[in-house]
Amino acid sequence: MTSCWTTFQFIFLSFIMASASPPGCKIRITDRGLHMLKFETQKFVEEEISNITMPEMKGTEGRFQYTITSVKITELNLTHADLQFVPGVGLLFGVQNSSITLSFHRQILYWLFYDTGNINASAEGVNINTVVNMIRDDDGRLKINNMTCDANISKMRAKFSGTLGRVYQFMSSFLTSGMRFLLNKKICPALDHAALVHVNSLLDTIPVRTEVDQYIGIDYSLSNDPVVTSRSLDINFRGMFFELSDQNDTLMNQAVEPVISEYNRMVYLALSEFFFDSGMFSYYKAGIFQTDIVNEKMPKDLQMLLKTTYFGTIMMLNPALVDAPISLQITVNSPPKCSIKTSGATVVMTAIVKVTVLPQDNSPVQLSSMTMETKFNAKFSVRGKRLAIHADLRRFKIFSNQSALESLALIPLQAPLKAVLQMSVVPVINSRKWTKRGVGIPLPDGLDLIEEIVEYHNGFIVIGANLHFSKGLREMITGNI
Repeated sequence: MTSCWTTFQFIFLSFIMASASPPGCKIRITDRGLHMLKFETQKFVEEEISNITMPEMKGTEGRFQYTITSVKITELNLTHADLQFVPGVGLLFGVQNSSITLSFHRQILYWLFYDTGNINASAEGVNINTVVNMIRDDDGRLKINNMTCDANISKMRAKFSGTLGRVYQFMSSFLTSGMRFLLNKKICPALDHAALVHVNSLLDTIPVRTEVDQYIGIDYSLSNDPVVTSRSLDINFRGMFFELSDQNDTLMNQAVEPVISEYNRMVYLALSEFFFDSGMFSYYKAGIFQTDIVNEKMPKDLQMLLKTTYFGTIMMLNPALVDAPISLQITVNSPPKCSIKTSGATVVMTAIVKVTVLPQDNSPVQLSSMTMETKFNAKFSVRGKRLAIHADLRRFKIFSNQSALESLALIPLQAPLKAVLQMSVVPVINSRKWTKRGVGIPLPDGLDLIEEIVEYHNGFIVIGANLHFSKGLREMITGNI
C-alpha cells in the first residue's frame, strides 16, 4: 500500500512539473550590470549612514562631568566598496577598511571650570558586510525578503579644541569607545530599514499586472524565486497579456522557454513567441482586428475594379445596384500567430473579406466572401524601458470561399487589395498603443535600457542592452515613498 501511494505521489508531482508553464519573459542582470549598480548603491548607502542620528551622551568620569550633543557624520570615505552576487542567496554589498568623520559638541565641567567646544572624531577601519535575499512574494513581485548585516569599526580617534583641549585628551578613550559602540549599533538598523522599506518601495513600482490600453493588460508576475549565480541574477516572469473584460480566459503557453546564454551586456531581456501570441490573442478576443473600408477610405480605382469584377453578380441581383458604393469588411477569423526563427520574426494572420454593395436606404447586399492570408515581418526595438514592434506586410493572398473559378477571377484584385491593406490595416496594427509606443519592460522608473542589440533564436528573441540611470537611486526611491 505504501509503495502504491509513493508511486502515485511521484506520478502526480511529475505531472505538475511537466504541466508548469515556461516563462514568457526573462531578465538577466549580469556582473557588468552589477558593477554599474555598485556606484548607485554606494551613494545610497553613504546617504543612509550620513542620516544616522546619535543620542545625547551624558556621564561622569572622575571629577569630570560631560555632555555630548549634536553628533553629526560629516564625511564618509567608502573607498573599498563592492557589490557582488552570492550564488543561491542574493546580493552582497561590502565596505572594507573605510572611514567616517564625525563632529559633536561638548560641555565639560571640571571642578569650577566649565568648557564648551566642538570635537572632531574619525572612525577608521570601518567594515560593513550586508547580504540581501531576494524572493518572489505572494503577489508575484520581486522583493527583498531579509538582510543580514555585520558592521564593525576597529578604532576611533577624537581631537579636542579649545583652551583645555590638551587637558581633555585623556578623556578621548572612553568618549570614543562609547561613540564607537553606538555607531556600530546604528549602522546595521539603518541599512536594514533602507533595504526592507526603501528599496522594497522602489520594487513596488515595477508593474505586476497593469493595463496596456483600454483593451488589454499584461502580467509580469514572477513565476518563481530569482536565481542567483556567480555571474548573474536571472528573473523569470509570466510575461502574458490578457483581455481586460475577461482576464481569466488566457492563452495556454506551449512555446519553448527562452534561453539567455550571454553575459557581455549589463542586462538581457528574452521574450518567447508566447509573449507576442498572448498579446494578439487578447486583442483578437477584444474584437479590434476588424476594419471596414468604405466611402472615403475606399480608393476610387479599387471601387471601380470591384464593380467590374462583380458586375455580373450585381446585374443578376439588381441592375439598380450598379451605382451604389461598395465596401470591404475585413475581419480576422482566428488569433494571429507569431513565429520567431534565427532569420527573423513573422506574424501570420488570416481574415475573412466580405465584399458588400451599399444601396441607399436599403440593407447591404453581400456580393462575395473571400479568405485573406497575410504574413508580416515584425521588427523589435527598445526605447527607454519600452519594447516597441513595427510590422511590414511581407506576403498577401486571397481566394474565394465559394469556388475555384471565383478564385481565378480574384487574381486581378491581389495587387490593389494588397495596397489597400498596406494603407489601411497595417497602420492600424502599428498604431496600437503596445506596438507603437511600446509595452513597458519590468524595470523601475529611472532605469532605462540603452545600446540594445536584438538577437533572433528559434522560438524567442533576446535583447541585450546596457543600463542607464536617468535618476539617482535616492531620487528613484524618494519619488515613490
